[in-house]
Amino acid sequence: MPPATHPRNPAPTVDIIIYAPGRGIVLVERKNPPFGWALPGGFVEYGESCEAAAVREAREETGLDVVLTGLVGVYSDPARDPRGHTMSVVYSAQALDLSRLAAGDDAGRAVFHDLDALPPLAFDHGRIVRDFTAGLSRLRP
Repeated sequence: MPPATHPRNPAPTVDIIIYAPGRGIVLVERKNPPFGWALPGGFVEYGESCEAAAVREAREETGLDVVLTGLVGVYSDPARDPRGHTMSVVYSAQALDLSRLAAGDDAGRAVFHDLDALPPLAFDHGRIVRDFTAGLSRLRP
């Protein structure tokens, strides 16, 4: 019998852009490597949909219950995460109660940042935010 093989696939992840007009987007300061500011997000668990993972990760990292408002895109560059090849499904979202914003899970801080004054972002999150912002500008009159 041939030995069992394990497929080498990118790990599925989600990222969430929690946007509030006039306040910007929620970023988390990572407590674990790679350090820095990032969008809330994380790995999709076995048996979980990407949408459910996005809602769960938003709650775990920011304390916010969110409603997903759209699909920003899928990001799969093999070099996007220094820990290994990941593929992220990125959603936009709105928080149900902004007053509940608080860092949790592996986030040191969770705060709103103005889209015009973002710190350097980890992973490829700068590209993701630029894509999101470009979509917003198409919606504005």
